[in-house]
Amino acid sequence: MAKISKKQKEALAKFDAAKLHSLEEAVKVVKDITFTKFDASVDVDVRLGVDPRKANQMVRGIVTLPHGTGKTKRVLVLCTPDKEDEAKAAGADYVGLDEYVDKIKGGWTDVDVIITMPSVMPKVGALGKILGPRGLMPNPKTGTVTMEVGKAVQEVKAGKIDFKVDKFGIIHTSVARVSFEPQKIYENALEVLNAIIKLKPAAAKGTYVKSVTLSSTMSPGVKVEAKSITK
Repeated sequence: MAKISKKQKEALAKFDAAKLHSLEEAVKVVKDITFTKFDASVDVDVRLGVDPRKANQMVRGIVTLPHGTGKTKRVLVLCTPDKEDEAKAAGADYVGLDEYVDKIKGGWTDVDVIITMPSVMPKVGALGKILGPRGLMPNPKTGTVTMEVGKAVQEVKAGKIDFKVDKFGIIHTSVARVSFEPQKIYENALEVLNAIIKLKPAAAKGTYVKSVTLSSTMSPGVKVEAKSITK
C-alpha cells in the first residue's frame, strides 16, 4: 500500500472525501487542498456509461475554455509555403514542412499541438507511430487538419482543447490552473462538462455520467455531484 505523505494527510483532513460536492464547492476545496510549490493544473475526470470499443459509443469533442488553459501551448504548423505567413501571423511557434517532418522522424516532439492541411496529410500520416502515442496526431475532428491554419492556431492559443474517452470509459482533461480565481475554474470546468453531456451517444444506455471528480496535480480527488451538472 502506498504511503500517504504529510501534505496528503493534511489535504484529506480538510474535506470529506466521501461527500458529493457541487461543482462550485469542489473548486473551492481543490484550491484549499493544493500545496504544490508550482502552479498546478486543475483536472476533471468523468466516468461515462459507454463502451468505447463500439464506434457508436465513442465520445470525443473539442471546446474552447472561456478563460484559457493557463498554459502557453507550443504550436507547430506543417503547411505549404503559401500558408506559412498566415500561420506565423497567428502566433504559431514553429512553421514549415519537410524540415520538421525530418526532425520528428529523428525523435523531436517538443510541441503541444500540431496543425496541418489536408494536402499535407500523406506526409504527416507517415509520422503516425511517433505522433499517435503522444496525442499529437492532427485530426479533422479536432480542427487540427484544416485549410484555415491561422484560425486554428488562434483557437489553440485562446484555450481550445480536445478530449476523448479512453478505453476504460473515462475522460480526463485539464481545465485550468490552481492560481485561477474560483469562478474562472468553475466556468472552464462547466464548459467542458456541458460539452461532454451534449455528446451523449444515442446508443448509450442507462446512466451516462456515472461520476465526476475534480482534482489538481498531486491533490486528492474531490467528488462532484453529477446530477447537479446534468440538470
